[in-house]
Amino acid sequence: MRSRKNRLAPAGSRPVRLAMAAAVLVATGGLVVVFVSSGGKGAADAATSLDQFVSIQNVRSNVRNPKPVAGASTGRFTVDCGTNGNGKFSPDNPVAQPGIKNGAEHVHDFVGNLAITANSSDADLVASGTTCRNGDKSSYFWPVVRIDKSVRSDNRIQQALAQTQPTIACPAVRDRLPAIPAAVKSTVDRRLADLDRLEATANQRITAGIDPARNNQILDWLRERRAALIKTISTATDGRAAGMVSLVDCDLSYDGLHAAMHGADHANSIAAAEAATPQIQCPTVRDKLPGVPTQAVAEVNRNLDELDRQISEADERLVTTRGQGGPDFIDNAILGPLRAKRIAVLDRIATSIGRQGTRPQGLDALAECSLTQPPTGQTGSTPASPSNAPTSAAALPDPQGPNLELPNNTGGIVRPAAVLIEYRGNPTSKVTPMPKFLRELTGDAKPTSRGPANARATWTCSGFADRLSDKYPICPPGSLVQRIQDFPGCWDGTNLDSANHRSHVAFADKTTGACPAGFVAIPQLRITISYRIPHDVQTKGQYALDSFPEENHNPFSDHNDFINVNSERTMQHIAACLNNGKACR
Repeated sequence: MRSRKNRLAPAGSRPVRLAMAAAVLVATGGLVVVFVSSGGKGAADAATSLDQFVSIQNVRSNVRNPKPVAGASTGRFTVDCGTNGNGKFSPDNPVAQPGIKNGAEHVHDFVGNLAITANSSDADLVASGTTCRNGDKSSYFWPVVRIDKSVRSDNRIQQALAQTQPTIACPAVRDRLPAIPAAVKSTVDRRLADLDRLEATANQRITAGIDPARNNQILDWLRERRAALIKTISTATDGRAAGMVSLVDCDLSYDGLHAAMHGADHANSIAAAEAATPQIQCPTVRDKLPGVPTQAVAEVNRNLDELDRQISEADERLVTTRGQGGPDFIDNAILGPLRAKRIAVLDRIATSIGRQGTRPQGLDALAECSLTQPPTGQTGSTPASPSNAPTSAAALPDPQGPNLELPNNTGGIVRPAAVLIEYRGNPTSKVTPMPKFLRELTGDAKPTSRGPANARATWTCSGFADRLSDKYPICPPGSLVQRIQDFPGCWDGTNLDSANHRSHVAFADKTTGACPAGFVAIPQLRITISYRIPHDVQTKGQYALDSFPEENHNPFSDHNDFINVNSERTMQHIAACLNNGKACR
């Protein structure tokens, strides 16, 4: 379970200033950046202020595109998934923090897959609807941009960071497991207890303040040992838990900073209004089952998967029926039918186990579900406990109010004027179709607390595609603020994810565009997000990215995440388009 203890400890270490090179090479697939300014003043107390902004006309031309060679794939395939006009917002991050509710601690725009939450399985994603016109069920999501005229820089952030005691945040494993055969139940329980002890030990080693080197040392130590334990669990369950590599990585939570500085003010200042797209909360079932007789394992797993799909379908209905019906609509049209379906499946699980052993009692008590936060005027039933997502006594609130605000991530959300999703080829070779359910991320949401190694400059203006900055751009009148986010275009040929969510994919060589040894070129994803932001808001430094607490709107913390749910046929079509040098959609 994720630990989120909002507490302040005496100052133990001063924030470490991150020395960011004035000129570094950043690979972006077919795009090479040779300018990075200061990464938010090069300081741990990065905040939205005028020195976080730069006139795009003062940024040097820095984009270099490797010249294609014979046999290159030079095509381009675009997908129209809209601009999140249906309002699917969430503080979940299903790629970097699967299974953790509100794991991002900031709000994301989601386009594509309609049902996705932090708990969605691959089967849930396939069963979902989509906003993409070509039927692509992939999920594309990025932090929102806000306009907040009250967000200014001061030394309170630096002082609070120096005193904040971060905590380890790990995805829960026990409530994501398949049915555990009775013969190995005790072994799996011991390994789960070992995971708990590892997390507790890591929490004891973390010190107050910002120390990227020590943070990474502890998290690397924890990742290595969690990977070994989860592999043991997978082996004990005949490989059914093999896909749980996504749950290996842990992270640091500095949400104590925002809870201490802004939590009370935030709670008092937000008027009751429709929240971010609410999510279904149901009691967990997988971790409540006894050891399952071998003969019943397959049937129980089918029913557990069915419970997951029911929640996913209900989550999608919350998106597609938003604003419909009266005050009892959600209870009558979504939560009521969901409860009836869950009762039937829970009974089938109990019956299946009872045929071969002792029938578990009380599973029907797990049928009642609720919402994370009901929209205004709708009851959403009584909150269910425990939830299907990890919680803690000191968790941050769900996004609140008409602007879907979280502590210090406040102000009105700027809806994108346009979102361009495109798959691109490779300048040195043909591309291999991207595997279904591949997870990718680009950039780093935490360059302050984890170091800038994976951070990427993304900011520019329309008409200035030859330059990117790691500061917020001030654009000439009539030019749109843009974020250009390139994903890795090389794949290891085997894995859909990795323990750190990065090592199974790679960026191509900065100069040639070739993939590293052992990797193959795949369609390289680029997402360009454009915003119409008033010029005076830009010049006054009044727009900013939603971010983790310790980043405090650092523009260098920009990032984007993706899960490929294209059908195999569609991905074959994309690869063929790129390899044949065509422009397709």
